[in-house]
Amino acid sequence: MTILSAALLLFLILDPLGNIPVFLSVLKPLAPKRQRIVLARELLIALGVLMGFLWGGKYALELMHLRQESVQIAGGIVLFLIGIRMIFPRPEGLMGELPGGEPFIVPLAIPLVAGPSGMAAVMLMGNEAGRLWDWSLALMIAWGATAVILFSATLLYRWLGRSALTALERLMGMLLVAISVQMFLDGIGTYLKLSPPSI
Repeated sequence: MTILSAALLLFLILDPLGNIPVFLSVLKPLAPKRQRIVLARELLIALGVLMGFLWGGKYALELMHLRQESVQIAGGIVLFLIGIRMIFPRPEGLMGELPGGEPFIVPLAIPLVAGPSGMAAVMLMGNEAGRLWDWSLALMIAWGATAVILFSATLLYRWLGRSALTALERLMGMLLVAISVQMFLDGIGTYLKLSPPSI
């Protein structure tokens, strides 16, 4: 996987376009200046969490005695389910009823930006030896693109409209499903190569 393909994968998982309506809803009661401050804070918290999982995920896997291919297969399944949810969203929405007041960590940083699928994806990437700096760059690219889109949320919502954003989220869900299937097949292929044939 190249840095750009990893960045694209992480961008799809972070799903900034799909999160725009939720971010606008949560930040609506705040003054515009405060909205930008809160958004920057939440994005930085999410980046810190994802970087922590990227750099510390390998040790967590070793502690739990998990092989890379098993996590790759599990990650493919999780991403597949996330992609399906993006294509066929639940009626109650992504987060259900959101808490009032100014958000702190939940729900904007976690789980909307740094969700379980993003944590699993970066943990899987971090398990590949010798490429942590590559994956850090990919994460920074994906996070930067996410930050730009979310800071432009009001303009995008007004320019594209809800229906166009919904269509884009469905398209991103389709791409994520395809990527997850490839990840699953790669994990199965690696497992079959490494496992000795039973007689």
